[in-house]
Parts: sequence; structure tokens; C-alpha cells
Amino acid sequence: MTPLERVSSIKVKLGLLVAASALVAAVVASVGRITGVSPWISIPVTIGIALAVTQLLAAGMTSPLRQMTVAARRMARGDYSVSVPAVGADEVGQLGRAFNTMASDLGAVDRQRRDLVANVSHELRTPLAALTVVLENLVDGVGSDPAALQTALGQAERLSRLVEDLLDLARVDAGKAPLSTASVELGPLLEACVAETLANGRPVTYEIDAPADMVVDADPDRLSQLVVNLLDNASRHSPRGGVVTVRAGIDGERYHLEVLDSGPGIPVADRGRVFEPFGTLSSSGEGGGTGLGLAIARWVTDLHGGSIAFLDPLPGAAGARVRVDLPLRPPARVVPDQLSPSHLTPTHEESQMPTTPPAAEPAEPAQPVDNPSADTGAAYATPSVLDDIFGTYWPDSGVAGRFGLFIGAVVAGLLGGLLIPDRNAGLGTVIVLLAAGGVVMLASEKRRSLFPIVCYVLFALLSSVAVFRDAEWLVVLCLLTAIAVILCASTQAKTLLGIVLTGISWPLAGLRGIPWLGRTLTSVSGRGHGAAVARTTVLSLLGLVIFGLLFTTADAVLGSWVDQFLPDVRPDTFVARIFMTVFVFGVVMGAAYLAVNPPRIDRNERTSQPVANRYEWLAPVGVVVAVFAAFLVAQATAVFGGEDYLRETTGLTYAEYVHQGFGQLTVATALTLLVIWAAARKAPVETVADRLWLRIALGLLAAEALVVVGSALYRMHLYQEAYGFTQLRLLVDVFEAWLGLLVIAGLVAAVTGTAIGGGLWLGRFALVSGAVALLGIAAINPDAWIAEHNVSRYEETGKIDTDFLAGLSDDAVPALKKLPEDLRSCVLGPNDREGDWLEWNLGRERADGLTPTYPVTADATALCPSENRYVD
Repeated sequence: MTPLERVSSIKVKLGLLVAASALVAAVVASVGRITGVSPWISIPVTIGIALAVTQLLAAGMTSPLRQMTVAARRMARGDYSVSVPAVGADEVGQLGRAFNTMASDLGAVDRQRRDLVANVSHELRTPLAALTVVLENLVDGVGSDPAALQTALGQAERLSRLVEDLLDLARVDAGKAPLSTASVELGPLLEACVAETLANGRPVTYEIDAPADMVVDADPDRLSQLVVNLLDNASRHSPRGGVVTVRAGIDGERYHLEVLDSGPGIPVADRGRVFEPFGTLSSSGEGGGTGLGLAIARWVTDLHGGSIAFLDPLPGAAGARVRVDLPLRPPARVVPDQLSPSHLTPTHEESQMPTTPPAAEPAEPAQPVDNPSADTGAAYATPSVLDDIFGTYWPDSGVAGRFGLFIGAVVAGLLGGLLIPDRNAGLGTVIVLLAAGGVVMLASEKRRSLFPIVCYVLFALLSSVAVFRDAEWLVVLCLLTAIAVILCASTQAKTLLGIVLTGISWPLAGLRGIPWLGRTLTSVSGRGHGAAVARTTVLSLLGLVIFGLLFTTADAVLGSWVDQFLPDVRPDTFVARIFMTVFVFGVVMGAAYLAVNPPRIDRNERTSQPVANRYEWLAPVGVVVAVFAAFLVAQATAVFGGEDYLRETTGLTYAEYVHQGFGQLTVATALTLLVIWAAARKAPVETVADRLWLRIALGLLAAEALVVVGSALYRMHLYQEAYGFTQLRLLVDVFEAWLGLLVIAGLVAAVTGTAIGGGLWLGRFALVSGAVALLGIAAINPDAWIAEHNVSRYEETGKIDTDFLAGLSDDAVPALKKLPEDLRSCVLGPNDREGDWLEWNLGRERADGLTPTYPVTADATALCPSENRYVD
């Protein structure tokens, strides 16, 4: 049962859903804000919990509507065996039940239509075959005796009766059968019907038992048709010398007719089927029956507003007993024009009588299946609303749940909640990252190919930076890059666009993977293990807590060990640990879903149509080459002209000049990659001349871009020599050099695109080379490198910025200890932080109890020099 199943209004359900989600989100966000949880953690956790509550409350709310869409499409293809779950009390549940009834009725009508066509074909084939034989003999001049002609006449009469019966059924079915009521003396009508039946010549005896003065309102022709069909059916199934009795009587405002025979009778299970067209229990052709008599009898009964059914024989008697109950005065009914054979279908304006037999009870609602390739029958997979949101970009064709990954994510979340809060980044952080990466690696099905292996190695190396370096900015960059690398390994991203889409898909996986998470949980409960798993978990936790408390309090050594491994869970950190647990669990499950069911990130990557004329791509590229050339000429003029020339022409010093355009040069280098990519896609390469022009144009552009990269790096070097070394300046140096490497790789991809993997390797090359570059930065210990260069600069020029140096990490302590004592006291102070082994870090270990810190003293300005620096 779903939580809101008993609510009888969809509007109330939606209101409760919105109110509950908003309330939960507000409570969780308030708790996170009050307890000081970082917004980077509290906001995703709040959104995740709100989505979980929404998914829980909305379970089954609209799924019948989507299942009806699928069922309607199957019904349009002729499959009426469908049904939808309709267990709710709201409008959707009512609609589902009505849909199931409609599907059952349509199935019955379709089944009758097929049976009618098949049976009509069968019934027509026998007399037509007999007529064909007789006519062929007559054509051949063989046999013209009266017996053969009598046989042909009998078959023709049978065909005539069959067509007439079918026409009568069509009139009734179309609601156009006339019903002209009048006062009818029932006794004479029954006698006339018996006389008509006697003409068939069957060796049976007929008896009439009806009041002599019984008068009813009815259509005499239709009523006669009803009685004759019943008598004919009874006589055909009665044995030779048998008795057929027709009885009549009045029951208040109704009267009844009963026809009894002495035949074998009708089993109870078959009494409803005999009223269907061609629903006879045997295909005997004795007497020329068409199989439509009882069907016509039922329709005539319906026209008069009555009922017909086979009952048990009278006590002490045998045979069949059919009873017709009719009103003394039939209900008023509009009698339309007579139905012609060419017009058998009623219009919407015409009054129709009910013509569909009572439908069977609707089938039990079908349960969705996870395997779409299985024989669904009445069960079929229901599309989720998320399928419409993500479309073909991220299909989810019933990906099987994997409970092992769920357990792994839970373990990673618990480790995150225990080891990360209230600690600096260190060994505990690396343990959590490696555990999370292991879950993602196990989730991927292609983890043994080359690219994922390289990515896993890079992930491990980048994650380990947290245990070697104390620089927070470097650790954050390495961890973000490690996440990007392992996610790209999961999605098998090839292009730059694919890598970007992978990063976007990761947070969206928390939404897209909700159905998969549900299948993962039901994969255990669906096999009957849900209660066992829950019971085992609870008992294990109880045993751990009870016996753990007993033994840790009984043994001081064991207690000290536990204190080293378990965090100090205080009320002010308990909420933070819960938030961190949920956050880590969510991001690991999202990454695992990316690995289990990666989106189609590279599916639109295809070769672009080249331009028809060479100048269409060559002219724009030539303009860019000319602009690069002009810039290089200006650079050469500034270098050879000297600082005096710069002051005369621009009014800037050389240091100001080299700093002014560094950002623009970085952007120009990045845009060069875009120009190379566009030219490679649009330039035709069919002829030798086309390929030569492409290589010349892009070669010149790449060469000029590399010169610009060299110029930018030289400018930054001069700027650092003049104003000092910082982390940002080091980063942009490496970034510019990395862009230069990508320019070379882009040139190679453009020139040999069709020869080496279609150039699709460039995206992975950019990812791997960027990760390696970041590892290179971590390897040189950037904060220590920056401190060493600033110390060397002080020794050479006497310039130093103690404000900046005091903000470095513990990695810089060994280099800063080389400063003179007076300056050392400005940037270093005692490290009074108390940490356990889980936040051990090589940088902090080498700091030997010191840390960069600016002492606040009255004469700090006089003792600790600082210089003005350009803001990075």
C-alpha cells in the first residue's frame, strides 16, 4: 500500500505531497543551518531528502495514467488482454478501474467478432460446397434427379435463413431493429409458433401450458421469432419421440415463457456461452440449424427489456429448461427507420440498445516487469515520468538493481560521517575517497579496458594528495579532478563535450537513478530476504553496541584503541556527521548509477559536412593568422624598443605592460583550439591540395599560438620576479602551458583526424594530461616552492610580503624557517591543533609543530614588512 492510497482526491494528494516535501526540506535546511553544516553539504542533502519524500509519497499516484497510455497503444494493435493497477481511491484509481472494465468489454466484443467471422465462414462453407457440387454435376450433365435438386434447395434455404438471421442480428446490434408493440393474446401466438415448428418435420411432440386469456404488450413478430427459435432449438436436441413443452405465466408486472425439452440438457458451465452467436455446444447440422437462434432469442429479449437464461430442470425431469422473463408492457423505445443492408452502423444521434454481453470481471492488475524482453502478457513495463524528462539522452530500460553497490555506498557514507567531520584533510579523507572509488569501479562493466585503468590509477594518485600536501586549494583541485577522472571512466567519455556532459550528469544521477535505487531495494525484499536482512542488521548492531560497551569499559587498553578509531560523537557534531553520511552516500550512489547506466553523452558526435569551397574556411582562418602575426610583430617591437619606447607609446612600465594582457593571451590561446576544431570539421580533405592547405593554415596558426604561449609565460615570469610568487600565478602558468600542449594535440588531431581514431582521442588526452599536470603541481609541493622563491627574492632584493607568506599552508614551513628570526616570527607560530592519526598529513608532519600564522601585535606593522601587490 502506498502512503496516500486511501486519500480519495488527487488534489488533496498533490497538496499533501507539496506540503510534506516543503516541510521536510525546511526542517532539514534549518537543522543544517543551526548546527553550522556547510551549505555545500546541507543544500544537496536537503534536496535529496525532499526528493526521496516526494518519491515515497507520490509512489503509484500517476503510474496508472502512464500505464494506460502503454495499454492503449497495445489495444490499438489488437491486444485487449491489458490491465492497469487501479488500487487507489482517487480519480486516477477510478479511471484505472473504468479502463480495465472497458478493456475487458472491448476484448469480449473483439473475441465475439472474431468468432462470428470464423463461424459464419464455417457455416457458409458447408452449404456452398454442397451447392457447388450439385451445380457442377448439372453443368457436366450428370444427375438431375429430384433428390439432388431437393438437397440443393435445402442448402439454399439454409443459406437464406443464415443470411436473414445475420441481418436480424445486425439490425439489433445497430440499435435499429423495429419494435412495434401491440396487445397480443399469448395462447394463439404460442399455437401458431408450434404449428410453424411442426413444419420442420421433426419426430417430437409439442405441449402448450398457458392461460387462455393471457394478453401482453409485445411485438408479435419479434415475440414469435423468439418462441420459434426456442422451440426449434429444443426440437433439434430432443430425442425421437421426445416431448417439448412451452409454458407461460404471469408474475406481477412481468410474465414468463419457459421451453422444456427431453434432451441431454446443458451443463451449468456452458449455459452462458450458448447465447453467443454460433455458441452451440455441438456443430451438428441436424435440421439445418444456423447457430444463431439462441443469439437472436437473447437480442429479442433485450429489445423487450427482459432476460433469458437456462435453468436447472424441474424436479424429477431431465433435459434443458430455458426461461424468458418479460415485462407486461415493454419500456418506451424510439423506432428508427428500417435498416437496409447497406446501412448497418448506427450514428451517434441514433438510440441504441445494449448489445454487448455481460463482460467478465476485469483481470487482476498487471504488475510491471523489469525485463522488457520477457513475455509480458498482461504485465508490461511502465515508463517512468523520468523517461520523459531525460528522453533518449539517458534511457533506463529496467537496469537491474545491485544490492552490493547499495551496501558499498552505505559503507562509504558511514566512513564519511565518521572520518571527515571535525578533522582536517588527511589519511581519513583518503580512506573515504578510496572506498567511494572502489564502489564506482566495481559498478562499471568496462573497468578492465585501458582508459578506465588509467583513470583509476590517476584517481588513486590524485586522492592521495590529501595525505601528502596540506595546501587546501591544491587538495580541493586534486579531489575535484579525481572525481572528474573516475566519472569519465564510468561513462567512457571520448570528446570534450562528453567530458562536460559527464560532469553535468553526475548531480542529475541522483534524480535519474531513483527508479534504479527502488529496484535495488526491492531486489532483496522481492526475494523474501528483506525481513531477514533487516533482522540481521539490527541484531548485529545490538551485539556490537552491547558487548562493545561491556568490553571497552572493562579493559582500558581496548578502550584506548576504540577511542583512537571512533570519533568523539558530541551533540554539536552528531548532526554534521549525519549530513556528511547522507551526502557521501548520495554522491557515491549517483556515481555508481553513472557506471551502471551511463548516459549517451557522445551519441551526437558525428562528422560535419565540409564546405563546398576552400575559401569558406580558409579566409576566416587566414584572418585569425594575420591577427596573431600582428600581435607578434607588436611584441617584437616592444622587446626590441625597450622600456623607453613603451613609456613613450603607452605610458606603462614594462612590468605593468606584461601584466596587462596576460588574461587576454590565455583566452586567445583557448580560442585557438576552437578555431582548429572548427577548421578541421569544415575543411574538405578529398584532394592532395585540400589537405596541404589545411596543414599549412593550421600549422601557421598553431605555431603562432605556441609563440603566444611562450610570450604569456615570459610575461608571467617577469611579473612574478617584480611582484612575487603566488599560488594563482603558478596555476595560470601551468594552465597556459597545458593549453599550449592542447594546441599541439589539436593540430595533430586535425591533420590526422581520420587516421588516428577520428580525432576523438583529444578529449581523453585533455583529461589525462590535465590530471597529470595537476599531479605535477602537487609533486613540486607548490606552497613550499612559492615560499622558497619568495625567500630567495627577499635575499636578492630585500622585498617580502609577510601578509601573503603568513597565509600559506604547513607545506611551506620548512622553507619559511630559512627566514631571519625577526621575519620568521612574522609568518610562523606554534601549531596548537590536536589531531589523531586519521588526519595525519606529511606536510603537517614536516612542519614540526609550526604553522604559518600572522601574530597580532601592536608593532606588527613596523616589524613585519609588507608590499603592495597587484590583486590576482
